[in-house]
Amino acid sequence: MSVPSASKEAIRVLHSPQRKEIIEAQSAFIGRKLPKLEHFFASGKDVNPERILVRLERVDSATWQGDLFRLASLTWSVPVSSGFGRRLRFLVWDDFNGKLIGILAIGDPVFNLSVRDQFIGWTGDDRASRLVNIMDAYVLGALPPYNMLLGGKLVACLIRSLEVYQEFTKQYGNTKGIISQESKNARLLAVTTSSSMGRSSVYNRLKLNGVEYLSSLGYSGGWGHFHVPDDLFNELRDYLRASGHAYADLHSFGQGPNWRIRVIRAALSTLGFKGDILKHGIQREVFISLLAENACKILQNGKGRPKLANLEKVEDIAHAALGRWILPRATRRPEFRDWKSENISGLICPKLMALQKVLRIEKSR
Repeated sequence: MSVPSASKEAIRVLHSPQRKEIIEAQSAFIGRKLPKLEHFFASGKDVNPERILVRLERVDSATWQGDLFRLASLTWSVPVSSGFGRRLRFLVWDDFNGKLIGILAIGDPVFNLSVRDQFIGWTGDDRASRLVNIMDAYVLGALPPYNMLLGGKLVACLIRSLEVYQEFTKQYGNTKGIISQESKNARLLAVTTSSSMGRSSVYNRLKLNGVEYLSSLGYSGGWGHFHVPDDLFNELRDYLRASGHAYADLHSFGQGPNWRIRVIRAALSTLGFKGDILKHGIQREVFISLLAENACKILQNGKGRPKLANLEKVEDIAHAALGRWILPRATRRPEFRDWKSENISGLICPKLMALQKVLRIEKSR
């Protein structure tokens, strides 16, 4: 298995134009919501590692929790997707202090992912009929100061929780396919995720009590569309619409990010450009979490009932993670206590943090 050579800083630089575009587009939202919701972000002094009490909360749209999720996702140095098709979003709380530990969200996976399909043993027809049983964790991580305590490992383990499985079943277990209109009887058998920074130190060796929560499958091929700005994408889409191309407005040709890639590829091809413009070259390490003991067998042949014997509740996963990672880390690295919650604005936008400092100085005069 070859390991990508691009440094984390180089990857951040490559993503910086996209991130700048997103922050500028979200500036009004940030200005309205951050002052109201900043108190949910913890300072180091708020965190007592021995008394962390983890709770998972499902997020609905048009709520303050949805706004908080959106703000938290803007702290990532590599922009995160808004998700496609089916989506379940969660806040991870520390109920001891009422502060936010992290966020996670699962959504429809990409259709073409060779390392996943090879691991499962899928043919093209298998994938088409049973991909409905897989989701992708497109947002996954801890916020400061919990990330300094390896809270990212804790949050990653929660994708394999009984609560996530149950929420999926409740929301999507009886849905119908958009194209076929057939009942899918979907069951959440596996969740994939990928590291935005090449090889992942957070997701590798992710085991608790002998249970492997994430397994590395290898690396993606380095294809995608993050480097295509929204303005350019919209122009390409308008071009297809003007020429009567169905991809411009119909998602029925494929859900999720594949549709966006199709739009770009179709427009570029019509304009005479090669499709390799979509090869950005950043290989991401891909992982899979199997939620049932017989997940691969069901995904291969479509038969059987999920065996959930090793699927645990959030509180049990959290208890094991605290002892395995967080408490030892707090002892070794006590500098997490120096983090101040007002620094969260600097993670979103350094200019915003500077402005807030000026306003605080003015108020104190």
